[in-house]
Amino acid sequence: MSVQLDATLAAKGHAKVVVALTSEAAAAADTSSIRNELEDCFMEPDSSQQASLATANMALSASLSSQNVKPAPKMRIYPHLGLALGVVDTDGARRIAESRAAADVVEAPVISLIRPVLVRPGRLTTRPSWGIRRIKADKLWENGFTGDGIVVGHLDTGIDGKHDALVDAIDEFAEFDFNGNRVAGATAWDSGNHGTHTAGTIVGRPSNDAFGVAPKAKVASGMVIEGGQVVDRILAGMEWVASKGVRILSMSLGLRGFTPAFQVIVDALRNADILPVIAVGNEFANSSRSPGNYANVLSVGAMDQDELVAGFSSSDSFNRPNDPLVPDIVAPGVDILSCIPGNRYRKMNGTSMATPHIAGMAALLLQAKPNASVGELEMSIQKSCIRPASMPEARANRGVPDAMEAFFHLTGRRL
Repeated sequence: MSVQLDATLAAKGHAKVVVALTSEAAAAADTSSIRNELEDCFMEPDSSQQASLATANMALSASLSSQNVKPAPKMRIYPHLGLALGVVDTDGARRIAESRAAADVVEAPVISLIRPVLVRPGRLTTRPSWGIRRIKADKLWENGFTGDGIVVGHLDTGIDGKHDALVDAIDEFAEFDFNGNRVAGATAWDSGNHGTHTAGTIVGRPSNDAFGVAPKAKVASGMVIEGGQVVDRILAGMEWVASKGVRILSMSLGLRGFTPAFQVIVDALRNADILPVIAVGNEFANSSRSPGNYANVLSVGAMDQDELVAGFSSSDSFNRPNDPLVPDIVAPGVDILSCIPGNRYRKMNGTSMATPHIAGMAALLLQAKPNASVGELEMSIQKSCIRPASMPEARANRGVPDAMEAFFHLTGRRL
């Protein structure tokens, strides 16, 4: 067990943990033997705390009623991710660590949304956004690559399914309540503005202005943040995305600083052949967020129209031989126009705005080569980068990706 988990158990007597299952246990995760072996190690959830969460959830969502807010189970298993989740005491943690079904056990991370640093009014124009033009996504459009047939995973605050810019852009919507249970029959809505804005950057449909990088792709959008049992909600969203066979996942969330607690979750995504495209954070230089600072995610920082790394964009270095600098790349993240609920539009600044540009680019590339591995997708984007002289390596790392060059590195063909 980790030092962090030991410290929490010593202080509180219990801790929520994520268990990475062995490959054999993951393959048999739905069998009674695996469930019985692990479930006995977990504690029953605190009923008074669960009741309070259910009340808060009903207050948040008019789509919910008391009869469909379910309590949290003693243990959750996510078979597509090969993970289990629950609360343990010291003895339970020890027994899990000794179990043949567990490859690792870590304290569940407490993560939050990476909020934009500036929101201001925006209006539609008559040409593709500066972000689309800067990464040359529009050049791939001209050659027929618009993301058609590709579904991008989108875990955020939700999505406004009634927005004109998102008509026919939602493959499926999933709402997860404050206990991490999927809400049956939920229609697509946004508990804030963030999710609709990021989704619009990925798949927004053309109107007067084009701001969706992959305007013929669709999103599998899960409302997972913020509020309630956040890690339960996020893991439930990831499991749902993985079950759909989605290959690209866009997330703008994390825990400030470095913690290895999310590593087992990221490893599970990569093992499921999903490319995690994650914002690095908005806390300025010499900072980063986990999991956006992990070596095996595609981490994204923000740049502006003057070819500068945005001042707020996080950047950091690590003592590791593989990918010591983060972010991996930078993308347009200042004055980014996209949609928000109520058929409105706003410009926002943040690495959260840069990240969906790259998720959308990955969708264009995946249309070009549907059988590409996530490693090939990631490699093609990274190899396409050029770092302008105005961007220090410590802040921008590889620099800015070019969709046309990424296409060449992925397919071997020039357009």
